[in-house]
Amino acid sequence: MCGICGEIRWDGHAADVGAVARMTGAMTSRGPDADGVVAHGPVALGHRRLSIIDLSARGAQPMVDADLGLTLVFNGCIYNYQELRETLQADGYRFFSTADSEVVIKAFHKWGERCVEKFKGMFAFAIADRDSGAVTLARDRLGIKPLYIASSPGGLRFASSVRALLEAGGVDTELDREALHHYMTFHSVVPAPLTIFRGVRKLPPATVRVIQPDGTQADTAYWTPEFGRDPAKASWSARDWEAALMQALRTAVKRRMVADVPVGVLLSGGIDSSIVVALLAEEGQQGLATFSIGFDSADGESGDEYFYSDLVAKTYDTDHHKIHIDESRLVPAVPKCIAAMSEPMVSHDCVAFYLLSQEVSRSVKVVQSGQGADEILAGYSWYPPLADIAREQTTEAYAKVFFDRSHDDLRSILAPEYMIDADVSRAFAAAHQGAPGADCAVDAALRLDTQVMLVDDPVKRVDTMTMAWGLEARVPFLDHDFVELAAACPPDLKLASGGKGVLKGGARELLPSEVIDRTKGHFLVPGIRHLHGEILEMVRDALTNDAARNRGLYRADTVDAWLAAPNETRTTLGSNALWQLAVLEMWLQGLGV
Repeated sequence: MCGICGEIRWDGHAADVGAVARMTGAMTSRGPDADGVVAHGPVALGHRRLSIIDLSARGAQPMVDADLGLTLVFNGCIYNYQELRETLQADGYRFFSTADSEVVIKAFHKWGERCVEKFKGMFAFAIADRDSGAVTLARDRLGIKPLYIASSPGGLRFASSVRALLEAGGVDTELDREALHHYMTFHSVVPAPLTIFRGVRKLPPATVRVIQPDGTQADTAYWTPEFGRDPAKASWSARDWEAALMQALRTAVKRRMVADVPVGVLLSGGIDSSIVVALLAEEGQQGLATFSIGFDSADGESGDEYFYSDLVAKTYDTDHHKIHIDESRLVPAVPKCIAAMSEPMVSHDCVAFYLLSQEVSRSVKVVQSGQGADEILAGYSWYPPLADIAREQTTEAYAKVFFDRSHDDLRSILAPEYMIDADVSRAFAAAHQGAPGADCAVDAALRLDTQVMLVDDPVKRVDTMTMAWGLEARVPFLDHDFVELAAACPPDLKLASGGKGVLKGGARELLPSEVIDRTKGHFLVPGIRHLHGEILEMVRDALTNDAARNRGLYRADTVDAWLAAPNETRTTLGSNALWQLAVLEMWLQGLGV
């Protein structure tokens, strides 16, 4: 897990090494162990290293293979790198390190851009080919690792964070109105390639982009899961599906044990992270470090789920750490958390993950997390209402239960100059959900959430907040083999038992019934869901100071009304609407935009 960046030029000029060094320096938290910059004429690559596999200098990056003429910067982990290494060695490739990044170089030389199809893992990388002059960028199937791009007439820069690109300079920071519409309506999800800035785009997940020396670019999408029934599995019973999914998850968890440092678990007390703990124990991991976080209650709402995490920790005799955050620590963490975001993210989970990661990073460098199970296995409340909806009515029904607000309602919030006429968020969802490859409304909703919402909300949240403290988070529920199998599972099995029924059934032999049958919990931060005190004053200042007034992003009458009753206006899913406005403004101000 690291931070990568670079500049590619096709206008006859050499790459700006100083700009690449500034980007590299801006990502110190993503890779606190080492850094490096390599330049070859029109291409310069930068890297910040978090040492996880091959802790020696031989695993340092940028990694140059002079014999093959390839230079790599890589972020992530290839979990099957040892098997691939054996295959490549059998084909005559010689290795100078034991790092998975060197396997990426050799695999690229042997299989070209199709090497990504061989990888089981999370990754974003850039490879410069000395002989052809081409540079290849790639991102993993589920977009677990980020890759942002800022283009100019004669070249482009890329980095693992937006802030790094801004540090390099020359980025168009005009707000993208279409992205803003998504942020305000599509539950704060801004789909690739858009970002909130017109001058910054992100490489879509499951995409390889090849950039030729003359600036010509070509994208290849290499993976799309099918959300339909597999005839070969038509005879499977519910028990067959439970067994198959649990076996796939066992494999996913085992893959993510690969490291030259200890691996812990973020244990919320929910079924997803609890299963990860159980499967690691099943693999024989002793003294497993587990971590739970809790906050002070607010407005009668509990801020912790220690009862359940304690129960799982006791069941599997883990080295358990309970981290309680009172308001005195929560308040100063809010601006730091927002400053760490590569894109504005409204979930209060961000602050929770930020503070949890700070504490966890003192003990371990790698953790597994249960993130993604709800989107993959229909665990959220917006899926059951789609069960009896006609396929062609998917988006209308989905928007009613998931979108924060309608296009018309948005007019009462955004200033006219930031509003666009077209309902681009509804159109995006309709195009995605209406495409072939999903058998029913639930399938279509799960496909959109798996390929888009999951990538640009919870996955991005976990990556950003853990990497703010040099902590690598691995997500077994997003193992692409597991995702493909889950996509083929009949929706009624996923919707059973209040959601994730097929997972709950498979977990009966592993977990206490109290954990499996509990009411679904949330990673709550009551002090943000119910704004008051210093955090409310922080929000008030951000929305009424000179920077906010000069930008004029929101209608003043709406801001005044919401500040007068800060906890009354809620989005469709119950989030604090005022917080959504404040996060974007605080994020922009923090960047000096």
